[in-house]
Amino acid sequence: GCSSLTSIAIPSGVTSIGNRAFYGCSSLTSIAIPSGVTSIGNRAFYGCSSLTSIAIPSGVTSIGDSAFYGCSSLTTVTFGENSQLTSIGGDAFSGCSSLTSITIPSGVTSIGEYAFYGSGLTTVTFGENSQLTSIGYAAFYGCSSLTSITIPSSVTSIGNYAFSGNSLTSITIPENVTSIGRYAFRNCTDLESVTFENTEGWWVSTSSTATSGTNVMVTDPAQNATYLKSTYDGYYWKRNA
Repeated sequence: GCSSLTSIAIPSGVTSIGNRAFYGCSSLTSIAIPSGVTSIGNRAFYGCSSLTSIAIPSGVTSIGDSAFYGCSSLTTVTFGENSQLTSIGGDAFSGCSSLTSITIPSGVTSIGEYAFYGSGLTTVTFGENSQLTSIGYAAFYGCSSLTSITIPSSVTSIGNYAFSGNSLTSITIPENVTSIGRYAFRNCTDLESVTFENTEGWWVSTSSTATSGTNVMVTDPAQNATYLKSTYDGYYWKRNA
């Protein structure tokens, strides 16, 4: 194991950090990722509980599943200018309880399931002209301190449990969203206002494969909040595109 490793210098010629590369290096406090790295593998820094900050080079295009899982001391994650990142894997930052804010690069198109589960996030910011299309299953589930997030206009789907257990007080559902998974806002007890940019054609169903259901009106932000966190929290919300 590498539990006693506190620091390491990665050679400049390295282009990828493989799966489980630093798995369980619980004493690792700092590491500089070379600018030539283009991918960070699954569980690459899993359990590096002493790691306090990480700078992701611009050339990195993907962060693997559970890459930084359980990095409980991680307070800062930064991305290089003109970041090429397109995907954040499932559980990538799950359990990062000291991480309070993050700015997700514009090129990211998908956020995997449980990506930020149980993290300490209070705010989430997306880069200008974000290309994000989907927020995965339970992506921000259990982020109990999360009070603010602006969902990019490019998003078309919000997964099951995506924001369950957050401290959001208000949220706007962008015009392009056509589906909201079941329990997406469950236990968001502070949620008082939900604004739908597109109010046409919304309906709910207990089935994820249904092609029709019960029509709902989404013109009252306060009532919408009640519906999303309570009345219909076991339903799938859909809209005719």
